[in-house]
Amino acid sequence: MNKSIIKFVVKENIKLNYNNFLITLRSEIKIEGIIPGQFVNVQIPNSPKTFLRRPFSIFDVDYEDNTISLLIKILGTGSGNLVQIEKGEEVDILFPLGNGFSISESEKKILLVGGGVGIAPLMFLAKELAHDQKVIDILLGARSKEDHILVNEFSNYGKVYLTTDDGSMGEKGFVTNHSIFKSDYQFDKVYCCGPEPMMVSIARLAREREIECEVSLENMMACGFGVCLCCVTPTNQGNKCVCTEGPVFNSKDLQWQI
Repeated sequence: MNKSIIKFVVKENIKLNYNNFLITLRSEIKIEGIIPGQFVNVQIPNSPKTFLRRPFSIFDVDYEDNTISLLIKILGTGSGNLVQIEKGEEVDILFPLGNGFSISESEKKILLVGGGVGIAPLMFLAKELAHDQKVIDILLGARSKEDHILVNEFSNYGKVYLTTDDGSMGEKGFVTNHSIFKSDYQFDKVYCCGPEPMMVSIARLAREREIECEVSLENMMACGFGVCLCCVTPTNQGNKCVCTEGPVFNSKDLQWQI
C-alpha cells in the first residue's frame, strides 16, 4: 500500500492498565497491503504544543472491518494527549511507513520475543504467521504482573511464555534468562522487539544457535521520511535511517557487539 494521509475515526479506546491503551481506528478509505512491522505517524489531536507527528507500531489490522489498532504507552505529552481521544473523534494518520518483517514459507517453527511495549508490532505478525500455519512460541517480558497486557490475545496464535523482573508472573528475570533458552530448543527464526539491550542479547543467542533473527528498532523517529536523521543507526552497509530502511532489520546487518 502506498503512503497515504487518512482521517481515521476512533472505534474504541480501551485502557489496558495504568499507562497502556489500545486504540482501534476505522478508515472510510479501503486499507490493504500492510506488512507486520510497519508503523504509522499520528498527528496528535487537541494538542497544539505537539508539533511533530508521533510514530506508533501497527499492533493489528482488520481488513474486513477496515481498522487498524495501535498500542499506546504514555511516555510524554504527545502520547498522554492521544490516549484522551474518544469514540467518534477523528485522527490524522500517515501510513504505512517503513519496512516490515519478512516471512518465509520454509521457516516453520517461530519464536517471537517482546519486552515491555515492544510487544506492539508482534500481534499483527503473530496473526500473519498463524495464517501461514507456523508453529509459534511467544515469549513476553515485563516488569511485573501489572505490566503484562494482552496475554490472552497473544495465546490465540501460539504458546505464550512470560517473565517478570519481580517474579510476580511467569519466570523471574529477563526474557533472555527464560528456561526456553536453557533447553535444547531449536527455531527456524526469531522475531524480536523491545529495549535494545534485550534485543542485542536475543540476537546473540540466535547467532550462537545459527538461527535467523529479525529485530524491530525503537529509535526516535520524528519525520518518517528519512529527512530529519534523528533515527540513524549504524549497519554493515553504512548508516541507515530506521524510519525508511527499517524499523525491521536482520540482526546480522546491525553493528551490535554480539
